[in-house]
Amino acid sequence: MRGGRGTGDRRGGRDRGGTGAKAGQGGLTSQQARGPKSKTSAESWRRQKLLQIHEALSQDPVDVELLRMAAQSRGGLLNDQVRRKVWPRLLGLSPFDLPPHPGRSRLQDHRDYHQVQMDVARSLAHFPRGMRPEQRAVLQEQLVAVILAVLSSRPELHYYQGYHEVALALLLVLGPRAAAALLDQLSIHHLRDFMDPTMDNTWHILNYLLPLLARESPQLHSFMERAEVGTVFALSWLLTWFGHVLPEPAHVLRLMDFFLASHPFMPVYVAAAVVLHREPEVLAGPCDMPSLHQLLSRLPRPLPTESLLAQALILFMRHPHSQLAQEAAVRTPRSLSIEGSFTALQAASAHQRPDWVLQKQRRQPGCQKPSGSQGGPSPLVKAAVWGLSATLGVAALTVTQTALGWGPEVLWKIF
Repeated sequence: MRGGRGTGDRRGGRDRGGTGAKAGQGGLTSQQARGPKSKTSAESWRRQKLLQIHEALSQDPVDVELLRMAAQSRGGLLNDQVRRKVWPRLLGLSPFDLPPHPGRSRLQDHRDYHQVQMDVARSLAHFPRGMRPEQRAVLQEQLVAVILAVLSSRPELHYYQGYHEVALALLLVLGPRAAAALLDQLSIHHLRDFMDPTMDNTWHILNYLLPLLARESPQLHSFMERAEVGTVFALSWLLTWFGHVLPEPAHVLRLMDFFLASHPFMPVYVAAAVVLHREPEVLAGPCDMPSLHQLLSRLPRPLPTESLLAQALILFMRHPHSQLAQEAAVRTPRSLSIEGSFTALQAASAHQRPDWVLQKQRRQPGCQKPSGSQGGPSPLVKAAVWGLSATLGVAALTVTQTALGWGPEVLWKIF
């Protein structure tokens, strides 16, 4: 696969994994976490969730815990306009301090240039449907530039096949500058151990899956052991955050919400939830490796996304990864960067200033415009973004702070 070489139960405040959010006042209610039951309640639920998200963004410091809970709970972040505001905050990034627009200079000199270009060219099935050829060409060029901008700035990272799937989802929602910034953060935290020169740490992380299944269903685990199916069927799930196998763009974005707000090991727990969901099919089929591998490699249709994510949260709380490590029966790798860096990332993201404060600071005399502020997404790329309205965008999000004072009805109309 190489190219160039907390969450859980909300009873009682914060979870043990450190990725939960506050409950009660200022947090999402249990009904919001479960989701709406009717069309009328759905509209009310959506308005209330949008209002709470933007109230969290307006707090000083930004209430990142509530944003994480919103991203994890049913429905996720609801639309791309909200994602453009919240995704950077989940990774501790300021929208007013982005890197320069990814350039095109010397791309061909990078060691991974040809592999990246080939992978991007082969990924047409994951681009938005109905995109004109000239739009797709621009988007592909920008995707290559975003990936190589990150890899060029961090030569210790090694590209892997599937990395471009994560980068594409970021690009379609955020545009090149913000996508490059978030991809850089993900590469040194959530995806770091997939980007080693070897796959040792990748296999180590994947080896958490079987002990997790054994704890939940000894019968299922025993069946898989007898079939000698292993865990390779879930490899692309982890490497691409399921982007390679998900049937719809909406599913890709929903899981991006979830994973950006969660511990880096969360894809393992989602993989376990998928396998446990298919337990009746597995046990009813032949106990041999080819048949079982073929079954497990495909996601169920229709995909019960929300119930699977809810189950993953329960599994994460019930079986902490620190306990599973003792049962993975593999040697301890040199370092698990995601273990060492995620706590620091969470701490840093908890001290962010809201946009209205940053805007005020920029207007003060002597404040310099952030570096790389020139440039932006191509008009062709803007037309390709999923769900992007021609009348909404950054301007609509900028006035959200004012809209909060008008009440949820006005906020609902804006979004």
